[in-house]
Amino acid sequence: MKNTRRIKRMSRNRQTVPKMNLTSLMDVFTILVFFLLVNSANTEVLETPKQITLPASVVESKPRETVVIFVSPDEVTVQGEPVVRTEEIRRFDGQNITPIAKRLEEIGERIIGIKTKNVAESREVTLLADKRVPFDVIKKVMSTATGQGYGRISLAVLQKAPDNPQT
Repeated sequence: MKNTRRIKRMSRNRQTVPKMNLTSLMDVFTILVFFLLVNSANTEVLETPKQITLPASVVESKPRETVVIFVSPDEVTVQGEPVVRTEEIRRFDGQNITPIAKRLEEIGERIIGIKTKNVAESREVTLLADKRVPFDVIKKVMSTATGQGYGRISLAVLQKAPDNPQT
């Protein structure tokens, strides 16, 4: 078969390589990146110090950002700053522990940024207490927090699976 000029011209035009449209692909990846960035910040994990052993419990709701008080067998720490020794709390008369009260008042006065403002204004405390700490010490810490205006107190526990799972 003889190749005419017309057949050559048509074959030249048919051999074009299809181009890929990257705009839609870039849009999808951009949306995916934003979705992952927004949703990765929703989880909050409270890091427990090595010297604290939390009791186990079945937990239904996520913890909120609050002022955190660690009560170990040795000392009490408020927002990462050691405040008083646990043995001194046992010797305190009454329910108000002055060093903890001063630290909670200081946290309320030192507000820097929106995140810190939300934590301070929530007037909520999360108490991480070692299961070996006597209840009278925990009760005094909770009473001191309540006396400083922190009306909502949450006790942190380790999450365990429920005994009879619901279907």
